[in-house]
Order: sequence, then C-alpha cells, then structure tokens
Amino acid sequence: MLLKTADDKSKRLTLLEDLQRSTLLDAFQKKWLREELMRLRKGIQGEKDSAYYLDQYFKHGVNHVVLHDLRFVVDGDVAQIDHLVINRGFGIYLFETKNYSGNLVINDHGEFTAQYDDMHFGIPSPIEQSQRHARILTRLLKNLDIGNRIGGEMKFFHVVLLHPKAIIQRPAPKSFDSTNVIKADQFPSWHQKFVDREGTFGETLKLMANLRGLDTIQDWAKKLVRQHRPADLLELPDFMQPKPISVASAVGAREVQRDESSPAPLQPKIAAVPSVVDLDQMVATEPLCPRCGKVMVQRVAKRGAVPGKPFWGCTGYSSGCRGTREAQGTNTPS
Repeated sequence: MLLKTADDKSKRLTLLEDLQRSTLLDAFQKKWLREELMRLRKGIQGEKDSAYYLDQYFKHGVNHVVLHDLRFVVDGDVAQIDHLVINRGFGIYLFETKNYSGNLVINDHGEFTAQYDDMHFGIPSPIEQSQRHARILTRLLKNLDIGNRIGGEMKFFHVVLLHPKAIIQRPAPKSFDSTNVIKADQFPSWHQKFVDREGTFGETLKLMANLRGLDTIQDWAKKLVRQHRPADLLELPDFMQPKPISVASAVGAREVQRDESSPAPLQPKIAAVPSVVDLDQMVATEPLCPRCGKVMVQRVAKRGAVPGKPFWGCTGYSSGCRGTREAQGTNTPS
C-alpha cells in the first residue's frame, strides 16, 4: 500500500536553471551549479525509477506500507531516506537509490567506486549511509512509541537500488556481502530470496509474535509522514554569493570613483554583496522575479498610467506569473 509519494522538486530545478543565466557568477560557482543540476536531475530520475518498481510490487499487497522521499530531523541529525517500506512482521526496509548507468565496483573492504568510460571516482558507501539513517530513525521511532512487542528495537533491512543498466562488479561473498546491492528491476526476485532466507523457524516465531495489523502499520506510517521535514528548495550554500568583482562588472562605470588629487588608477567602489536570491537589490542586467524567482526581462508599457515607460517583466508570464519591477529605483511587485 502506497502512503507517500516523492516531493515535487520542480522549484529547485527552476531556481538552478534560472541561475545559470546570471552574469554575476564566477567560474567556480558556475561549475558547482552545473554539477548540482546534474546530481538533482539524476537523483530525481533514479528515485522515480526505483519507486516505479517498488510500487508495482507492493501496491496490491496487504502486508506492507510504502513511503517515498522522507527527511527526518532528530536532535539536529538529519536522515534523508529515498524509500521506506514497513512490513507487518519483519520490520522496516530502507532503500538507497543510486542512479549509476555505468559500472559500480565494490572491493573486498566494502568500498564503492563508480566508473564511466575512463573516469573512476570513489563514492560514499550507500550501505553505511543507510545504516546511519537507521540509527537516527531508531530514535524517532522510540519518540513516536513505534516498536516490536518482543525482541527489542525494530529491525532494519538495507537495500541499495541501482539503475537497471548498471554493471556491478562484486567481491567474493566471504570478503564482503553485497547481496543487498541490486538493480532496481530485480527487486521482486531479491525479495523472494529475502523471505526464504529470513523465514527460519526462529525468525518465523518472532515474526508471528510481532505481527501487526495493516491498520497499525498504516498508523505508524502516518506518524512518520507527519515528521517529514522537507529541505528548503530555494536554499543555496554560502559560497554561491556573487563575488565582488562580478558585482563591479555588473554595476559598470557608474560605481567607479576617482580621486582627482591622485594619479592612481581608477578603483571600483564595491558595495556589500547581497544574497544570490535577492539580486533585485543590485543594478544588474537580470533581476529575479519577486514572486516566483525566475529571471526577468525588460519590457515597455503599452498602456496603463505611463505608456512607453520601461519595466522589468517575469519570463514566467506565459505560465501565469505577473511579477514586475520598475526599471529603476526601489521596486515592489505589482
């Protein structure tokens, strides 16, 4: 049973795409922007693909509740969980999605490396990441009075879902167990093996003792959804502030002051640098819309109180945004 879908991240995509057009960013900021957009797009697509296979498998079931895209904050610690499935008896599955369409190499020490053609780079262990999330989630479950009848804390099962076209190079099972690192489309067969493996006599007795009704795990899931704390989609790191040299370039000669008593070369007068999401406070060529945050373009009023007067209009006008700014002076949205 599906109880929560992934959050809509279109505002984040729009912000990053619009910022690419800014003339106020340096080379480092532009590089970060390109990489952040790539990570975001691949992450969204990977979570979407994995959610498809999980939903298809569990949507008609009566033993599981499925939640996608959860973010919990417990005592200042953050757990960002791609997919969470509550089972009526076994416990909780935590799924980490990694959208690698190249090769994934796992060595004997459980270290992960992604390969694309001639490029090789190490990546954090998604299994360790999922286990950190489980430790935070354990504290949250205790706060919400969610747990087993017997056997101590809720049991977690960690699964890493990869792109169906990924190639996985695994170590020997005795060196490192990579059983739970699978391609997303292989989840049904993995789950059947999991049930067979966990279905020992002792585990079956414990399962029967902890078995809960569907209504109960639905209530648990709803409690968890209420604890979901989405990230701020418009938040940017501090280093994405415009650089003073960029501001001086945008402002132009009007900000250049010369000391006539000195033959020293002209020096730009640099004002305090505002936030990159508040570019409208600068004399810049591309202010952002005060309503939706999109880049604005200069237009000329055809009618109204002052026809022929220039003003800034939102590029999202065709999508319904009517945000405007005066071409000069202190601006407020109309």
